[in-house]
Amino acid sequence: MVRGIGGTARAAVVGAGLIGGSVLLRLRDAGLDVAGWDPDPTTRRYVRERGLACPDTAEEAVAGRDVVFLCGPLPSLPEMLCRVAVATDEECVLTDVGSTKAELAAFAAARGVGHRFVPGHPMAGAERAGVTSASPTLLDRAAWVLCPGPTGMPAFRRLAPLIIEAFRARLVPMSPEQHDTVVALSSHVPHLLAGALAGAAQEAPLRDAVLGLAAGSFRDGSRVAATPAERTANMLLGNRERVIEELARVTAFLDGLAGAVRAGDAAALTSRYRVAASARAALSGRRFVSRGRRFPVAGDVAVEVAYLWELGAAGGHLSGCRVDAGTVSYVAHLPADPEPA
Repeated sequence: MVRGIGGTARAAVVGAGLIGGSVLLRLRDAGLDVAGWDPDPTTRRYVRERGLACPDTAEEAVAGRDVVFLCGPLPSLPEMLCRVAVATDEECVLTDVGSTKAELAAFAAARGVGHRFVPGHPMAGAERAGVTSASPTLLDRAAWVLCPGPTGMPAFRRLAPLIIEAFRARLVPMSPEQHDTVVALSSHVPHLLAGALAGAAQEAPLRDAVLGLAAGSFRDGSRVAATPAERTANMLLGNRERVIEELARVTAFLDGLAGAVRAGDAAALTSRYRVAASARAALSGRRFVSRGRRFPVAGDVAVEVAYLWELGAAGGHLSGCRVDAGTVSYVAHLPADPEPA
């Protein structure tokens, strides 16, 4: 558990944009002593006007802190991780909120900070950008991925309770590689599809008529196309290989739909849409069963890590993590078997 989670823990947020600013505001509201920093002077001034500490340098912001959240753009994270690692002591837990994990996790291990860096990714956001769009409730009850590793379990055990309690998060433990594979289909490819739909409408001969009749299906399907273009490009290129793999899966299914339309095959079209509808129904109607699990703090961490990775891969999450008397206790939730129709 992060020291002083009841209100005396000292945290810092480096990068006060939409996500970083929201983390900053939520930690403040949760009673933590928190400081922010951003390379943009206007953003720093805005943070100060909201009554939060925001020094002129990242090193000042992170000095003496118990936990630091790295919230800058994906390409900036490796360099910033190095800067923050030098400016903090060995007891300080480092984490990030980037949308890809494997590359940064490998970088941290190669730089000798893997034991106190816990890769993270809150699965929430908005099409808006910047600290002026930040909100202390933006990440409320979000699925929040943390990537525990064999060398970093003490840091994970300290960080997990803070994420669960301060953000009321559904904490999803995964390996960095699992995360990048899963979000390629659940998050990154949808950005490609939204961009394709909105882009095709923009270039359509009857563009204004298309937009004039755009209903919920178009608005829902194109929503994330409004995300700042640079942020989307960083995300897609940061997970390029897995995005291409999962896009091929989507393209194959789309080709099946298109083939049924071309052939006028109503049965095939109906069958494929029933497959699609089952996923959508599962998304909105998932039930979970709770399970407790304990591990000795000084035990074989490989067993604990394997349990956590398997939990995340199975669609599960944690709502509790507590270290007490040499034991770490987890409260886990796993998807229940669907009820018979």
